[in-house]
Amino acid sequence: QVQLVESGGGLVQPGGSLRLSCAASVSIFSIPAMGWYRQAPGKQRELVATLTSGGSLNFVDSVKGRFTISRDNAKNTLYLQMNSLKPEDTAVYYCNAKIIYDNYWGQGTQVTVSS
Repeated sequence: QVQLVESGGGLVQPGGSLRLSCAASVSIFSIPAMGWYRQAPGKQRELVATLTSGGSLNFVDSVKGRFTISRDNAKNTLYLQMNSLKPEDTAVYYCNAKIIYDNYWGQGTQVTVSS
């Protein structure tokens, strides 16, 4: 079993920045892929960014150039740095880990972008 705990969400003004963290209960060194998803009210959960153990990156078009994803294997933590935030980035952000056929999710952290 893998437990994921997100933190770092909050209320931020448009144009501001936040860094989300996802702490895993196991070593993330060999987890094939980890990522961030988000779900806004009334919408489906969507992929935001993924990072494989080999270093491959993938971002949804709407966050390219604004968000970066990284992992610290020594701390077993995944990060999402979010810059130039927009109101449409408001959502609950979820951490995800994919291990072969299993998908693990955190409980989510709320990000609200509003003036």
